[in-house]
Amino acid sequence: MSTNGTDVAQAVRDTIYKACLLLDEQRWNEWLDLCEEDFEYAIRGYSPEIRHDVTYYATDRRGLAGTIGMLPRHNTDHSPLKRHATVYSVDVDGQGTAATAVTSLVVCQTLFDGFNSHIDAGESRVFLVGKYLDRFRVNGGQAKFVQREVRLETRRFDRGSHWPI
Repeated sequence: MSTNGTDVAQAVRDTIYKACLLLDEQRWNEWLDLCEEDFEYAIRGYSPEIRHDVTYYATDRRGLAGTIGMLPRHNTDHSPLKRHATVYSVDVDGQGTAATAVTSLVVCQTLFDGFNSHIDAGESRVFLVGKYLDRFRVNGGQAKFVQREVRLETRRFDRGSHWPI
């Protein structure tokens, strides 16, 4: 890979990791700033019971902005989420203007309140496991999201969150 391709791949990794930090800190609008105007977002998984993909949520940047604007009004579990991401691969196009990435994702949650007899307040647990499948547009050395599919392995959620994953 050329130096240019290596630089682009690093810019993609930097954007993915920065996005995780912003999401962990609930800095939603700053996270949206990492996304292009034509950004598309989806949360999907495979259901072996019905042998089909299931779409839990799908929207565009404008829809996400609306969801984020409503977050303060939702009755939400405010137990913080922490994303642990490892970028597995980054593929850069020949011009260095677009890239795709696959990232392993584990999201942990530290509970503010115990919600049943076997989980206590302050306990951390795995909230979900999956992958980010991302597409990027690269301009001036900066990688911005064009598409993100959160591909879940986890299919059961005891008490969810309205927050973007």
